[in-house]
Amino acid sequence: MNYAQLLFPDFSLILCGYLLCRFTALDRPVWQQAETLVYYFLFPVLLFQSIAKAPLELRAASSMVAAGVLTGLVGIGLAYAVPHLPWLRNRVDRRDAAASAQVAFRFNSYIALALAERLAGPAGGQAIAVLIGVGVPIYNVAAVWPMARHGGHKVLGSLLRNPLIVGTCAALAFNLAGLTIPDLLAPAVSRIGAAALALGLLCAGAGMQFSAMSGGLTLGACMLLIRHLVSPIAALGFSKLFHLGHTQATVLLMFAALPTASSCYVLAARMGYNGPYVAGLVTLSTVAGVVSLPFALSLLRWL
Repeated sequence: MNYAQLLFPDFSLILCGYLLCRFTALDRPVWQQAETLVYYFLFPVLLFQSIAKAPLELRAASSMVAAGVLTGLVGIGLAYAVPHLPWLRNRVDRRDAAASAQVAFRFNSYIALALAERLAGPAGGQAIAVLIGVGVPIYNVAAVWPMARHGGHKVLGSLLRNPLIVGTCAALAFNLAGLTIPDLLAPAVSRIGAAALALGLLCAGAGMQFSAMSGGLTLGACMLLIRHLVSPIAALGFSKLFHLGHTQATVLLMFAALPTASSCYVLAARMGYNGPYVAGLVTLSTVAGVVSLPFALSLLRWL
């Protein structure tokens, strides 16, 4: 499978956003308004659509769900621990650490859906839908938590008002209640979701400033290593622990090595953090996925 070809559309949109912001009349004020639109409307609708239409057969996939949640918790725990490590404690900006922690455990759900079906057919699509439905609320809360705490906001209030978390929780309730998006509305909702993905990546490119990364290379490297190296190894361990079948193990290992979510940048920027720094990490993570996905799948031979 050509992972570079699969990831190229995301990378090219980030590059387009960067070039448009730097070399055309579409400068930062334009993209700041676009970020607001993405954060408060487009991304919540995208999350709602992705989760609401996913068949969440949690009981049938309970072992895989447990392995996926534990893999995610390893990433979250390590990301939170990075600024407290003795050899990094005095070299890491705590606000950048709070903003970039999400890069270590969030994932690009559209790439996940595309890859799962190619790797494992319809069974893979169902398995990844379950992981997305369970993982998105956990990871969104984990992404908002350190930024709300370091930003001096009331953490619970920030979580309850966050549009990504509201959209996710509403979609889970909608799905578990057995409801479906009406046929009349489904095409419009689908187009809004596609717009969210494209515009979010363009915003990430527009907000990217390579100079913003110069002071946080060590921090960024730690977050990317957790996302693209440690998480796949943890997924392998939990696959063995829960005796997952080949299809579920394949999906879990792929899930653990995905590029980070494009919305990391928008979330950091809208919460008042170093958006350009996070945008740079999103770009690097997209490129790193070309290496980490084959690496993760190569671990299947150890099962």
